[in-house]
Amino acid sequence: MTVPYRLLRYRLREMGLLPASRLARAAWYVLGLDLLLFGLQEILGLFRVKYGESLGGWVTFLSSVAVGLFLWLGFRWLRARVLWRLRNRLIVTYVFIGVIPVVLLVTLALGSFYLFAGQFATFIVTTGLHTELASLDAANVAVAHELASGLKQGRELDTSLVKELRQSDKAWADREVMAWKGRQLLFTSLPEGVKDSPPPVLPEFLKLPFHDVVRDHDKLYLRVGISLGGEQPLTVISSEPLDQRLLQELATDLGEITLYASGLNLQKVGDTVPTAPSSGVAVGGGASPGVSVTTRKADGSYVLDTGKEPLTPTYTAGSLPPPVRSFDNQVTFATSIFVVNWATGDTSQPAAISVQTRFSKLYGRLFAALGDFAPAVEFVLLFVAIIFGVIELLALLVGVRLTRTMTRSVGELYGATQHVNRGDFSHRIEVKTKDQMAALETSFNSMTESIERLLTEQKEKQRLENELVIAQEVQAQLFPREVSQLESLEVHGFCRPARTVSGDYYDFLCLNSDKLILAVGDVSGKGISAALLMATIHSAVRAYSLEGIPLLREPVAVGAAAKSELMLAGSNGAETSPGYLLSLLNHQLFESTPLEKYATLFLGIYDGVEHTLTYSNGGHLPPVMVSENGNIRRLDRGGTVVGLFDNMNYEEGSVQVQRGEIFLAYSDGVTEPENDFGEFGEHRLVDLVRENRHLPLARISEVVTAAVDDWIGANEQPDDITLVLARAR
Repeated sequence: MTVPYRLLRYRLREMGLLPASRLARAAWYVLGLDLLLFGLQEILGLFRVKYGESLGGWVTFLSSVAVGLFLWLGFRWLRARVLWRLRNRLIVTYVFIGVIPVVLLVTLALGSFYLFAGQFATFIVTTGLHTELASLDAANVAVAHELASGLKQGRELDTSLVKELRQSDKAWADREVMAWKGRQLLFTSLPEGVKDSPPPVLPEFLKLPFHDVVRDHDKLYLRVGISLGGEQPLTVISSEPLDQRLLQELATDLGEITLYASGLNLQKVGDTVPTAPSSGVAVGGGASPGVSVTTRKADGSYVLDTGKEPLTPTYTAGSLPPPVRSFDNQVTFATSIFVVNWATGDTSQPAAISVQTRFSKLYGRLFAALGDFAPAVEFVLLFVAIIFGVIELLALLVGVRLTRTMTRSVGELYGATQHVNRGDFSHRIEVKTKDQMAALETSFNSMTESIERLLTEQKEKQRLENELVIAQEVQAQLFPREVSQLESLEVHGFCRPARTVSGDYYDFLCLNSDKLILAVGDVSGKGISAALLMATIHSAVRAYSLEGIPLLREPVAVGAAAKSELMLAGSNGAETSPGYLLSLLNHQLFESTPLEKYATLFLGIYDGVEHTLTYSNGGHLPPVMVSENGNIRRLDRGGTVVGLFDNMNYEEGSVQVQRGEIFLAYSDGVTEPENDFGEFGEHRLVDLVRENRHLPLARISEVVTAAVDDWIGANEQPDDITLVLARAR
């Protein structure tokens, strides 16, 4: 017993039916639970416990889930075993692309053709009814005008026209005519042999002119009416029974027509529960009880219900004609007829007509106008069908041929990949053809020659990336890690590179307990070159500021610092000149960098005792001061960029900083990002700072960067983002 069990287990595992995966375990668990509930339901049913009936819904639900899960497991097995080979996949693809669409189209065409034939058959019958109504209406109008003319001239009521119509027109043999003057009945003309007809009634709901099928005393009539005159109008109504004779005329040269005068009811959806919704009216002796059709009316949704009893035919006329040829199949179709209850005006009890005929009869009616040209049309359609069949067969043959060619090339490519997987780059594919697959084989041979070189280049790239990571770590050390806050000023800086390293620069340097240097810059370009120049500026600013500070011997006009008036001193608390410091940096960069390299740089010195900010701007975007009431001041005194021209002087400016006023400096990476609405812009930045000026500086920085990120969206960050904030306190 052990060997068969292991063999069965192996086979089930191959098929993916053993619970080796989560999906398989779930499938078996659901199946086991379903069988358990089913067994419990059967046991409770034997003891006639009512609780067992409530388990039926759960059993059905779990059975559906189990079937779905096992079908999905079967599909996975089929995909893993049968569809692994490309040839099998292509065959399945051709079946789905070439065969199944043809089958579906043919099925759709045959179904549509049958539906069209059925609709055309019922159209012939309903058109005949409408034609009969139109004829009855025309005669009724003539009779009404004749009677109205006689009454207007004061003559006695003349019904001779009705008698003449009965004698001259066979269609009038079964018609009846009734006339009223106001609500007073003038006369009634009944067909010959009809004596016990119910008294004529002019219903209150009637709106003239009227022409429809009506139900009067459980019989159907084609009834028309017209009203002529003023306060006491002349109303003339003509009727023709919808009976065996009329159906026989309609069935002539068509087939069998069956009328179901009763048994159908239009009811509101809330008033009935349909048992078998359908897309059409089931008619005939074998119709199922409870069949319903949903229809739409102006006052809501209704269902057409046959009730509990099967429909029984009222009249049947004509007979099904014999087939003319082999494929001259029978066509059976039904439609409903709008019927008005003559007593109440109710329209909830329509009638139905079923038509049984042959395709040959419908073909004759449809192409009757073509005459002798109809066989030619039939021949053309048959010829086109044969041509399509031949084309489909050729397409299948060509598909098989192309499949063999493609699968051979793919097989050789697969074998070559196995060699590459083992590290054998010397294997080459023998190219035999000159198509795209041959080009792919040639490309594969070229690829194996390049793999080793690409591996070497990848190692070199990895080394460079490691060096960039080290450079990023080194650059991160250049930004201030611990900012010394003054008692009268709090500062915050933020920089996020667009690439691995950044060309933006900011720094905070404490000269003493009351003075702080703020530096913000942006180096032209991106990447390593910009980062190296940024490091140079960082070192120079710190060296000139902390080790050898350019001093003004005497205060001079803003920006007019002459070289003869300057001296260098140590960091002994002497005043530092931002303008002259920019001049020194400009000269150093001009001498030590290429001509196309330059930087923008803003330097400011904050004096906590005087609450003043002395600054000079070397081509950087002008920082702004945002006051407590939301007003702004731009710090735009200075000169051109640093490092582009030699012997440049930089003008200085000085502003008084009020308590709560925020200093805002930024790089173009904050204001220049674009989307479909344009640039982010300085005004959005200033508005954000103004709206959030009472928040901590770090939180303001987060709000601004988040807004910039939302503005950029899914696009790549175009430039380094740098933001420097300071607030007087």
